[in-house]
Amino acid sequence: MREFWEEAFKDKQEMWGFDPTHSALLTAEMFVDKGVKKVLIPGIGYGRNAQAFLIKTMEVTGIEISKTAIELAEKHFGSTMKIYHGSVTDMPFDSDRYEGIFSHALIHLLDENERTKFIKDCYKQLSDSGYMVFTAISKKAHSYGQGTYLSKDRYEQFGGVKIFFYDETSVQKEFGKYGLTHITEVTENHPFYLITCFKRVP
Repeated sequence: MREFWEEAFKDKQEMWGFDPTHSALLTAEMFVDKGVKKVLIPGIGYGRNAQAFLIKTMEVTGIEISKTAIELAEKHFGSTMKIYHGSVTDMPFDSDRYEGIFSHALIHLLDENERTKFIKDCYKQLSDSGYMVFTAISKKAHSYGQGTYLSKDRYEQFGGVKIFFYDETSVQKEFGKYGLTHITEVTENHPFYLITCFKRVP
């Protein structure tokens, strides 16, 4: 996967523009309402979604698999953020706790074991009373069922990208024991679920 994203960023650079996604903007507003100040963004890319949190004066740390994307983020944001170079499958990269975690359009690119570990690792790095928010592609996407079948609801598409398509049942199954509070449908470039979890104080 690392090689795929390196090539993608080298070829297209800031391929999605610089406006934060609708999901990032919604999450940033929720984080403000909940008093979140310290945010982790696994899969931060070149930082476009980080802007939604930075403009709300939150401290942002990122994780990014593509060195090229990190270089682009540094070009645009300087030393505003700390970004760890590596895969989310190798979390954690520090021992910090974060009041908010936001991950956009990443989890559905992982296989079942990687998704399980990723959710668990994020939850471990969440502060008590913290929130973590994920966006994941839905089975309502027009591309669901296309490409090479890999396993239930998972297909290889777009020249080698492996995608797992969620429905509410699979969201409940994977996030249910990690403080799942809301499943909201949102539309970005595809139909997504905005999945919100809350870490209750023991």
